[in-house]
Amino acid sequence: MLNKYPLWKYLMLVLVTIFGFLYAAPNLYGEDPAIQVSGVRNAVVDNSTLDKMRSVLADNQLEAKSVALENGLMLARFKSTEDQLKAQELVAKAMGDDYSVALNLAPATPAWLQSINAGPMKLGLDLRGGVHFLMEVDMAEAMNKADEQLQQDLRANLREEKLYYSAIRSLGQGKVKVTLRDQDLADKAEAYLKKSAGTEYLVERDGDSVLLSLTESRIKEIREYALSQNITIIRNRVNELGVAEPLVQRQGTDRILVELPGVQDTARAKEILGATATLEFHLVDTKHDLGDAINGRVPAGSVLYKSRDGRPVLAEKRVMLTGDHIQDAQSGFDEYQRPQVNIKLDSQGGDMMSRATKDSIGKPMATVFIEYKPTGEKGPDGKPVLKKVEEVIQVATIQARLGRSFRITGIDSPQEAHSLSLLLRAGALLAPIQIVEERTVGPSLGAQNIQDGMNSLIYGFIAIVIFMAIYYRAFGLIANMALLMNVVLIVGIMSLIPGATLTLPGIAGIVLTVGMSVDANVLIFERIREEIRAGTSIQKAIHQGYDNAFSTIADANITTMITALILFGVGTGPVKGFAVTLAIGILTSMFTAIVGTRAVVNLVYGGRRVEKLSI
Repeated sequence: MLNKYPLWKYLMLVLVTIFGFLYAAPNLYGEDPAIQVSGVRNAVVDNSTLDKMRSVLADNQLEAKSVALENGLMLARFKSTEDQLKAQELVAKAMGDDYSVALNLAPATPAWLQSINAGPMKLGLDLRGGVHFLMEVDMAEAMNKADEQLQQDLRANLREEKLYYSAIRSLGQGKVKVTLRDQDLADKAEAYLKKSAGTEYLVERDGDSVLLSLTESRIKEIREYALSQNITIIRNRVNELGVAEPLVQRQGTDRILVELPGVQDTARAKEILGATATLEFHLVDTKHDLGDAINGRVPAGSVLYKSRDGRPVLAEKRVMLTGDHIQDAQSGFDEYQRPQVNIKLDSQGGDMMSRATKDSIGKPMATVFIEYKPTGEKGPDGKPVLKKVEEVIQVATIQARLGRSFRITGIDSPQEAHSLSLLLRAGALLAPIQIVEERTVGPSLGAQNIQDGMNSLIYGFIAIVIFMAIYYRAFGLIANMALLMNVVLIVGIMSLIPGATLTLPGIAGIVLTVGMSVDANVLIFERIREEIRAGTSIQKAIHQGYDNAFSTIADANITTMITALILFGVGTGPVKGFAVTLAIGILTSMFTAIVGTRAVVNLVYGGRRVEKLSI
């Protein structure tokens, strides 16, 4: 029989409608300004922590809507952002370094909706407010570090093979020149290096010297590793900042996009994210004369540093350990109440430190603090020039074989010890980064963006509803029902997808799909009209209208879907947000405009004699 749906299709539509309304409903309840407290470094959030927070709020006459433990976190909700910001500052000070206190917007979703994992859509930076950074990784410095590592490995390996060299120096761009003492040693070194080269570097002969060049695949691997490691470390630093729902993602071959919702203190965020502090541990060179080094005669295997009080320190160039192996770092005070940082290494770092200090008991060891600071100048490419600053913060005598735990003293202030411990906990950037773009979006501007976006959606929706009701009458009302269902489904699906974020361009994508959804119904209704004008019976006209329009609607939506997928694949940030809502909207509009309206039309007109259609 024409225009009749089986029962299972109606049941499916009912279930999809219930699903859409349930998962879209949390967006009606809004969000409360809140602070969330989580433990770091194995600190536990429990009832005692809860009591402490309540006490801090009560002592400062701050009224919270609720304070409770939720999903292993402590969450305090407030009536206004002013109370939220004040509470965050007070609670962070009271809780200390063992807890992260983050600004958040807590959904006011009822418990029965939360029990089915329903929550509101996540809002992007342009709607919620916060700071946006676009950071560029200094790949030249990453290559310099790779050169230095290659030189250190060559020195150790050639000594072990008794291939005595007179010099090893970098030629830049991943090239290192090894000069041997005679032709015979050069022949042996060339054979050994070619055997051990693998896919890492190419070996060429140049008289008494051997040239090593990193392969293209190795250079690419170094650049990829520098970018991925920096992304991981920046994520760790964002966690230390205590930001809820941050965005840290790769952009292109050497850039990192960072968005911190709710953060307004850009200076603090830049200080933590862009800092490049790390430590290196070197044995002090006691074999050579310090005076000769000060006068410019620095031995080949040593380097001359300065301590913080300006005194010169001659240290061995060989690095005993770098900050890459630091697993935890906590600020504190020594027995004389001087600031210090307690270091805990990973297992590999502990083994390296143990081997390095095994035969060095009684010898002095220098702790070198390294960071990159802006010079205020710009290079030929227009990018800011960074200066590498190295200073010795401590020279201590190795009293016993060191392992995974030890401490760093000689730090100027408790604040510096706290900042250093934070950076070392989060990790040392493999290569310096520079902030090439910075934007701040205030909460009021975000609220205005939401209002403007919603107004555009509402006005467009009302205009389409009025047009369809007037022009297509009863069928227009059916199309309007499908249009409403389409918007509900988009919001429900966006709320359900964990990684989906609604941005202002995303709202534009929803508005666009609203028009596209009606466009499909316009095609169907016009085909039905054409069939009726041609003298076709009412039931057959409805059937032919839907069937004949389907291929046209499918072709148009498939090409738009391909465009949305391309935008998502190559786009970044807001472009991805637009592509996501567009793609979801295409699928839901196809479903509501074809399956949904057809079900209602079949229910109203199918299976009975109809003399005239209200179309």
